[in-house]
Amino acid sequence: MNLFDVYPLYNITPVKALGCKIIDNKGIEYLDLYSGHGVISIGHTHPEYVAKVKEQLDNLSFYSNAIQNPLQVELAEKLGKLSGLEEYSLFLCSSGAEANENALKLASFHTNKSRVISFENAFHGRTSAAVATTDNPKIVAPMNAQQVVTFLPLNEIELVEAELKKGDVASVIIEPIQGVGGLDQGTTEFFQALEKVCNQYDVVLILDEVQSGYGRSGKFFAHQHHGIRPDIICMAKGMGNGFPIGGILTSPKFKPSYGLLGTTFGGSHLACAAGISVLEIIEKEKLMDNATKTAEYFFEAIKVVPEIIKVKGRGLMLGVEFDFDVSALRKKMIMEKHIFTGSSSNKNLLRILPPLTIKKADIDTFIVALQESLEELK
Repeated sequence: MNLFDVYPLYNITPVKALGCKIIDNKGIEYLDLYSGHGVISIGHTHPEYVAKVKEQLDNLSFYSNAIQNPLQVELAEKLGKLSGLEEYSLFLCSSGAEANENALKLASFHTNKSRVISFENAFHGRTSAAVATTDNPKIVAPMNAQQVVTFLPLNEIELVEAELKKGDVASVIIEPIQGVGGLDQGTTEFFQALEKVCNQYDVVLILDEVQSGYGRSGKFFAHQHHGIRPDIICMAKGMGNGFPIGGILTSPKFKPSYGLLGTTFGGSHLACAAGISVLEIIEKEKLMDNATKTAEYFFEAIKVVPEIIKVKGRGLMLGVEFDFDVSALRKKMIMEKHIFTGSSSNKNLLRILPPLTIKKADIDTFIVALQESLEELK
């Protein structure tokens, strides 16, 4: 049997990792500035995380959501405290797409409407409704296209309000910082106005924090930089440091009922153990502070690279933009300089999503390698 060939692969086989470093099967060490799409939040194989997951594996890895699971309660309490959103409720699932899918479904139940407002260059996942709200026709199958979605530009609140006035919109879904789309983001003025008009027209405001959440922006959730309180917040990537876990936080306006939402694997004992450990380490090691301070250093230090036309993003969710396609540059950085970075739908942009444990010395290593690579490509 062959693998279904849907991923273009680099000829690199990682076998071990620690902190911000990855080692392949040839013994080559790589600096990880991408975290596997922003998944590794507390660093690879953090010893306390590994111990917590191993301990839980020795006891009980999984049973259904039909029984008591105190670990879910503990995870919810720790998450509420660290995020400052203790009045919200937690529903656990297994991925970011599943989180967004449940958010869109819950919004539709709540409003009894179906149309969704999304934004240009958005990415919300690959499942049925989530992919329909993703601004990439290449990955939207005909059955997904049955969803009624309107795409609007960022930062144009008048266009949003004009759509909400029509009375058929269930929800607005938006990333605080676009990931796949290339690190663009709404202004504080836009987000605050968006919250206001959604409340005015009884439309559910969904913040997709799948990539930007869990301390990556320097606050627990990136929307908190704008002082807003969304109706639903979607989470996943950084939640389990590589263990599949996702979830939505719902504001008190939503009333649960048996069977409203459901999942087989979401909130398993093993997933919760991973999630609890991540929260404890983020708090204990002050990783949100590290994200802020390291980002400040990055923005200043990167100025020595004149080829960069713009640095985008916030915290440790960053992009460096050039006036040329960076495909060759990214490949050289990986294969010759042994540094992982990411791509986006903006072909001129390198995405930087390191573990939140990254050090300033690692940023220096990246900048030197970037300068060398640019010179060698001339």
